[in-house]
Amino acid sequence: MRRLRTMVMAGFFGIVLGSCAAHQPDATSKKTILVTYSILGSIVRDLVGDHFTVVVSLPNGLDPHEWSPSAKDMEALNHASLIVQNGLHLEGGMQRSLGRAQSGGVPLFTASDYIPVRTVKAGQGLPTDDPDQQTGAEDPHLWMSPENMKAIELALAAELDKRFGVDLSARAQDLAARLDALNTEVKDEMAAIPAQNRVLVTGHESMGYFADAYGLTLVGAIIPSLTDQAEVSAADLARLKQQIQAHPVPVIFSEIGTPPKVAHALASELKLKVVPLTTHALLPDSSYFTFLRTVASAVAGALK
Repeated sequence: MRRLRTMVMAGFFGIVLGSCAAHQPDATSKKTILVTYSILGSIVRDLVGDHFTVVVSLPNGLDPHEWSPSAKDMEALNHASLIVQNGLHLEGGMQRSLGRAQSGGVPLFTASDYIPVRTVKAGQGLPTDDPDQQTGAEDPHLWMSPENMKAIELALAAELDKRFGVDLSARAQDLAARLDALNTEVKDEMAAIPAQNRVLVTGHESMGYFADAYGLTLVGAIIPSLTDQAEVSAADLARLKQQIQAHPVPVIFSEIGTPPKVAHALASELKLKVVPLTTHALLPDSSYFTFLRTVASAVAGALK
């Protein structure tokens, strides 16, 4: 009986210890980086490769201002090893959840802290009460410049080495060289656009970094706002029509959130084409490089 009790107790403690071991975190398991939206997530994946698990919170192509995280999304935020966000109020529907995750101890890496942030310059905004149109308003569309993405990924590589002891310097330099080559490629493509056609009318004001990088002029936008939450107004459309008539604008570019009927009605009235631009979503291969090349080709093709 004594031997039987000893065997039973040994078996019991073996089960308990085995159970505890099964639930202890694996020291070799990969850390999780949660990125708030897909385009930034593409660059993070290119940087980290298999060294980290990368999760993107916002479904590709959805408006970040209108989307809010589910309970499952919030759980992922709260258990991430690091959150990579844009900043500059891009993650409108996620702000509270991001704040709660940070308060709970999840570190945040803010991409816009590492770039020269573009602001609305005097004469670029419209005379409205919209804070996005005031001189000095910060532009969140930082992904429209490969130089920005290069600065961000190099800073992130340094942060991951400092925080987790993972040396990604070789991968970071390789990615930086690829982004430099992409920048040169797009510059060459934009250089072929005739001087009189180097003007942009867009769905909303998302092309500022692109215009600054490649020598284009922003004439106006159907929704004159840095976010696509704003609504079209008759007064803004009247101003835009005057701006278009004052410049030799060949096309109107439409984007996510651009009301199609308004874009086509304005284009029809002014005898212009409407050309769609995918400025807020990755294409099926999930590559930032394909994304920017596609935007550049659409712009160059329409303006040449």
